[in-house]
Amino acid sequence: MINRFAKPIIISMSLVTLFGCVGSNAVTGKLMEFNVKAVDNRYARGGLNMLLAPAYGITVAADYIVFNSLEFWTGKNPINKKPHIFDTKVDTYIDINDQLDDSLTEAPIDPLAKHVIDHSEMRVINEDQIAIELTYNDGSHATLTGERFGDEVHYSIDNQVIAKTSLEEMQMYMASAEQSQG
Repeated sequence: MINRFAKPIIISMSLVTLFGCVGSNAVTGKLMEFNVKAVDNRYARGGLNMLLAPAYGITVAADYIVFNSLEFWTGKNPINKKPHIFDTKVDTYIDINDQLDDSLTEAPIDPLAKHVIDHSEMRVINEDQIAIELTYNDGSHATLTGERFGDEVHYSIDNQVIAKTSLEEMQMYMASAEQSQG
């Protein structure tokens, strides 16, 4: 019985490890920073490091599978905002970039920009539609709209649908939020 379940799990976990990419391991770096800042004694830091061993396993997995992959494909780590290590400019032994198409010398996906909303203004368009004008900290603007279609609400940013929810789901969310506050 165990072999029946263990084999697919082992195969799945092995396949997942193939998705990982090299990178700066920013999540693990944040945990290491916490470990060092927690106490000033090197032996206490060592003891804390042992206690945090399971957390280090989780952060390494998160880095390897998620954040290093994002860093590789976007060219910038979403946590520490540093460029990918493979984009470091150094004197190399072999120069090939000048012989390649530009698309093969840079990250294929733009870095994930962290937009922070500076302020917003909501207006009611009609009984089925609202719009929220968003202004981000970098000065850019976007319009978030919510529009009811029967029992569903569709959310869009700049006329591109980003999410859909039912009115029932919204009511359940509101009830849950009220319970957690009260």
